[in-house]
Amino acid sequence: MREAALVIASCVFVCLLSSCSQAARQGQDIRCGACRALVDEMDWAISQIDPKKMIQTGSFRINPDGSQSIREVPLARSEGNLLELMENVCERMEDYGERMDSSTNRKSYIRIKSRTGEAMDLSEATLDSRVTSSLKFACETIVEQYEDEIIEFFSHESENVKDKLCSKRTDLCDHALKIPHDEL
Repeated sequence: MREAALVIASCVFVCLLSSCSQAARQGQDIRCGACRALVDEMDWAISQIDPKKMIQTGSFRINPDGSQSIREVPLARSEGNLLELMENVCERMEDYGERMDSSTNRKSYIRIKSRTGEAMDLSEATLDSRVTSSLKFACETIVEQYEDEIIEFFSHESENVKDKLCSKRTDLCDHALKIPHDEL
């Protein structure tokens, strides 16, 4: 009798441990997907701004020698523009659906609404309001926690921002380096 109780308790413990690790992995998938979608949306928004538009930054005070410390930077990658883009980026998480990778059993998130109005293949996507609200919440948390890093990367970097920000700098994606760059 005592051995049966011990076996049952062990089975319950293993099941609880398994469900906890699966829940943690699902949470990580959401945070990783939100980070990668955030980067994708920011990249797209930046690409929509005319690269020739410039903005003056620096101090408008006059130095003792009569000069000013003003410099021109591209508007698209200016701190003010990036802050403005970050205010609305998480609203676009409603445009994403969930997809299960059969080989890794990991969830990824794909755009389900076209930016240009063209038809999209949604055969692999699961559309669920709980998923989009979880993505939106994760995105808002990431923007709040990593605002300085996001601005730093987008004001200077233009290549592999998904990997550099979501994996190397923030550790939100432990498996992201294995994801092809065209997926989120």
